[in-house]
Amino acid sequence: MNANRASTARLLYVSDGTGRDDGVLDAAAGVSDLSLVTASTVEDALSHVDAGVDCVASDHSDGGVDGLGVLEAVHERDPDLPVVLVPTDGDESLAGRAVAAGVDGYVPSDAADRGDALLELVREDLELRPTGRTDGTARMPIEDLGVREELRLKERSMDEAPVGITISDPAQPDNPLIYVNDAFERLTGYGKAETVGRNCRFLQGEESDPEAIRQMREAVDRQEPVSVELVNYRKNGEKYWNRVDIAPLRDEAGEVTHFVGFQTDVTARKEAELEVKRERENLEHLVSRINGLMQDVTSNLVQAASREEIEGAVCERVTDADSYAFGWIGEHDIASDAIVPTVQSGDWDPDGADLELDLRDDGPEWSPTARAAETRQIQVVQDADAIDGLVAAQPWLDGTGVEAVAAIPLAYKDTLYGVLTVYTTDRDELNDRETVVLEALGRATATALNALERGRILASDNVVELEFEVRDRSLFVVDLSATEGCDLEYNGSVSRSDGSTLMFFSTVASPAAVEALAADHPEVEEVTLVREGDDAHLFEFTVGEQSLVATLAERGAKLTTFVTADGAARLTVELPTEADARGIVELLKGRYPDTELVAYRERERPPTTKGEFISELEDRLTERQLTAIQTAYLGGFYEWNREISGDELANSMGVARSTFHQHLRAAERKLVEEFFER
Repeated sequence: MNANRASTARLLYVSDGTGRDDGVLDAAAGVSDLSLVTASTVEDALSHVDAGVDCVASDHSDGGVDGLGVLEAVHERDPDLPVVLVPTDGDESLAGRAVAAGVDGYVPSDAADRGDALLELVREDLELRPTGRTDGTARMPIEDLGVREELRLKERSMDEAPVGITISDPAQPDNPLIYVNDAFERLTGYGKAETVGRNCRFLQGEESDPEAIRQMREAVDRQEPVSVELVNYRKNGEKYWNRVDIAPLRDEAGEVTHFVGFQTDVTARKEAELEVKRERENLEHLVSRINGLMQDVTSNLVQAASREEIEGAVCERVTDADSYAFGWIGEHDIASDAIVPTVQSGDWDPDGADLELDLRDDGPEWSPTARAAETRQIQVVQDADAIDGLVAAQPWLDGTGVEAVAAIPLAYKDTLYGVLTVYTTDRDELNDRETVVLEALGRATATALNALERGRILASDNVVELEFEVRDRSLFVVDLSATEGCDLEYNGSVSRSDGSTLMFFSTVASPAAVEALAADHPEVEEVTLVREGDDAHLFEFTVGEQSLVATLAERGAKLTTFVTADGAARLTVELPTEADARGIVELLKGRYPDTELVAYRERERPPTTKGEFISELEDRLTERQLTAIQTAYLGGFYEWNREISGDELANSMGVARSTFHQHLRAAERKLVEEFFER
């Protein structure tokens, strides 16, 4: 300590404990010639200042003590009292703001030993100040130092600051830099010899924001402070985001003599902000693109009366946009095992035969269309080598400038209606957000095709009958027939509100054997013996949501006959001629691999079919009413000798006898009304 100073100096430490480094406080308290007093608020600190202290140290943290506020309040009360700032979580620009506010010492938050650093700064401030004071306490203001000592102290503070600091001289031509600190050298890569004497615009480059540059220039011309963020360039050419704070320095007469600048690397924060902005813009673009494209396509899908209209509208709408130069839709032809083009649209005019893809031998590996048909997932090709291979395999693409291709499966559940393939001359068009749009378009198109085909089964004058033989034992009736050596005959089904289906089969197999096999079969949820008979027993099988009947119905097809014998099921499926027969074949073969299409027939429908009558009647019956009347009919309730009683039927349905008869009478009444109203 100064020899003229009292043996003990008074240090005021301001902290409320928030984020405080206790090691710093312990270091100050452990010095014998330093008397430590503490305060937790600015008001407490000022009361200690009025009582007399030699130096002030203050924490600075978010949510805790505002060290800059303490500095300002202390200097308002006593401009000559030295203040040291001890930040615990200071941001990048804190040191620069502290220097600009006149701090006497600054302990960086990342200093190796903050306690020793604080004591060193406190001792410097105390040693450099005179002991004489009017109030009897010792203090030495910086203005009383010699010029060399004063400059050394200020330059050291700026050199050790963690942000770049520059000083320029507007009195010289082009306002050149006359000082840069060590942090500026680390930030930019330029040494002092390379920067002093130059205007700091040498940090600017091609991507520097002209508006930010204009703001800085005009603020300097008006001699006003300014803060901007812009891209600057290091000596090695690397870009970084720089926060630049410029403030004028004035003399006693108020004239601007210099400009001080604080420069902080904010690249990490800026890139995070820009990424959020890009994501928001991408989302807005995605929503706009989906809304625009999907609204147009949906309007066309609703109005379309045929499959050809749906496919043509989708293909034309996609290629009408600037994104795609050409598009086509192909369907899977089962007979030739090929993807055959049905519609095409766009700027190019390839020969249709060149678009056909033979899928035998697992299909062409180079083709995204073939892969989309196989995987039922969108396929995107953007790699230059892959595009070159695609052009080599399909010469009609040569000279088109194609850079990317997307193949979108038009799939509804297990049915593939076709593949939409689009081509673009701009690789960047097929980004992640565009893929989402195309996937949504594919789903909407497939849903429309499915809805169209489901409706055609009732309106069509002609129908297609597909006859299959299934020997796959994953179909539970095939497994039962093969295991027990018995025949099973299908007697109809009832769809339930929970998505399950009740399927009725009659067989001579013993009830115990049927129940045992059904209990272990994954397709069957429950089996109920409806009626035991001398010729055959009637069983009710409860099958889950993906029952064969329900799955066919979703695709506009109906199961009309279903007989199982000798471990093989023979079933007939009816669908409109416009429907996707290939999709039905693929569906059955996909679910039951050991399946063979044995007959394909087209025929005219009668004016009113049994299926139509049943369908209309089912619309009037509740699920319980339909189950009651079908169970009663199949169980022999209407036979003259009534082989089964109402109690037995009620028990098979799991309801009371009165409830069963209530449902049965309601169903009978509606059935009679339907008969006489026709």
